[in-house]
Amino acid sequence: MRGADGTALRAWCNDGAGPPVLLCNGLGAPEAAWPGLMDRSSGYRVLSWSYRGLAGSARPVDPERVRVEDHTDDARAVLDAFDVPAATVIGWSLGVNVAFELALEDPQRVLGVLAVAGVPGGSFSSLFAPYGVPRRLRAPVGRWSSRLLLAVAPLLPPIAASLPPWPDLLVPDALRGPAHEMAHPGALRAVVQEFARHDWRWYRHLALAVAEHAPLDIAPVRCPVTFVAGRYDSLVDVADVRNAAETVPGARLRVLPGTHFLPLQYPGVLLEELRRMLPAR
Repeated sequence: MRGADGTALRAWCNDGAGPPVLLCNGLGAPEAAWPGLMDRSSGYRVLSWSYRGLAGSARPVDPERVRVEDHTDDARAVLDAFDVPAATVIGWSLGVNVAFELALEDPQRVLGVLAVAGVPGGSFSSLFAPYGVPRRLRAPVGRWSSRLLLAVAPLLPPIAASLPPWPDLLVPDALRGPAHEMAHPGALRAVVQEFARHDWRWYRHLALAVAEHAPLDIAPVRCPVTFVAGRYDSLVDVADVRNAAETVPGARLRVLPGTHFLPLQYPGVLLEELRRMLPAR
């Protein structure tokens, strides 16, 4: 399919029968990171796509067309390509930004938002909270640490995202969450292999574009909203997730003893939360 600016994008559908679900995935994560959801028998018709320049999608002619707003245009184009007028939207990490941009811009197309391990804008200001990094320094530290992608890729993102921060390594619950990944070895292997294939200079370019996405005022969102956060997530401040949930009338918040990789650690719980919002067929 093609985005609004003509960029060729790799999109996919699980060919399932049931209510439509649009998955706005984590940056560079494959669909295999969602055990159960992507299965044809999940009870949902799941649609998704690869972000610009990753996993089969082309880079835009204008390399600056990689803002969250551009990904939101792509999300809208995915719905159009599969002839879906409206869907429940799942966002993970960067995908939470995209999901809420879409809910604010086109509320008639978003039936609900399941926001997993992410905040609606200002993502870099939410980094490294468990390490005690002051908020005013989080974005600069995030930009500086992105340079590590060029030195220690390809395994840094999946490892860093799936391990608790070092202050919590002796907390039993902090280790139980990541241990759940071992229950899905095939999915974990697919995630690591996908990250190993990325062009890390381009990946960093995409990540830095996320840093420019300002916090969103999501108070006007009126569809059902559920936030799921990882208590030991070093990339997303749980306090920020809680504040976002309190902004939306009737929003639900669930905090799990996991890290940033909640889709791999707690796939059953996320399907449960999706069913609360929209029963499967």
